[in-house]
Amino acid sequence: MELPILILILLLVTGFIALVWSADIFVEAAAALARNLGVSELVIGLTVVSIGTSAPEILVAVMDSYTTAPEIAIGNAIGSNIANMGLVLGVTALFVPLPYGKRIQKSEFPLLITATVLVAICLANLEVGRLDGLLFLALFAFILYRFVISSGRSKQFSEEIEHQLQGIPEMSVGKSILRSTVSLIILLVSARLIVIAAEGIATRLEVNEMIIGLTVVACGTSLPELAVTLRAALKGGHAIAIGNIIGSNILNLLVVLAVPAILHPSAITLMEYGRDFGVMFGLTVILGLFIYVSNRNDTISRIHGAVFLILYVSYITLLTTQTT
Repeated sequence: MELPILILILLLVTGFIALVWSADIFVEAAAALARNLGVSELVIGLTVVSIGTSAPEILVAVMDSYTTAPEIAIGNAIGSNIANMGLVLGVTALFVPLPYGKRIQKSEFPLLITATVLVAICLANLEVGRLDGLLFLALFAFILYRFVISSGRSKQFSEEIEHQLQGIPEMSVGKSILRSTVSLIILLVSARLIVIAAEGIATRLEVNEMIIGLTVVACGTSLPELAVTLRAALKGGHAIAIGNIIGSNILNLLVVLAVPAILHPSAITLMEYGRDFGVMFGLTVILGLFIYVSNRNDTISRIHGAVFLILYVSYITLLTTQTT
């Protein structure tokens, strides 16, 4: 029996609320557990906290890839990157201009463009296969290793990690294990709820599931990035704000997109590659131009933020007009 559209929307909203809330609890508990076990703050910041903000995308990708339609997972990975640059970076820069350091120019953005180019090459045959997924994960492992090695020598990066972990509460090992377990269960259930609701909405509205993944699901799962980025920027952690967006985009390309590639290889259309991945690629290039060319103050300004937000609204408008 098909559920009414209003019930599906309610389930989707409920799933998003539970997903974002449980992801935040899971990150805090997992970071506290790692700290209790003697893991260095550098490793916690690079793994638990950074990957934790992408937990919604990863879990939605896992849940969706077990179904017969992984389009939502693929659309979520690409759409989340578009939302991170167009919506999250745009809105944050409108509130607070974001200065950044040389590390963004010399290390983090080059890694993002490398990941983007690799994915562009792998998807050029319009297929998302297991070999592609393994290549994505291999590059991610290399990037993570490179970050751990290089960041341990950087005093500035250590200070940023310390700033990033200030909100992590102290808790006992038992409490952190319990909170991690319960929040992970809620994460899994809410991710599955989102996939079911999104598939139902796509069916009822006769809209391609890829479009739902690119828009509704991508925006919903990008809420943790928006919260973390905006909070960091307002508290003066500007490098963390931009680094969070770049890191999240790398994770979406190399981990979230690897999940449907490995679990459920599938194809994408030429339009999806040219329009959706093309928009994501274009926004990444524009971000690079803002960072390297059109910026004398090493700052993502309010004008830059407005440009990203206008481009994002234009893209969503394009999707809407093409599906009506």
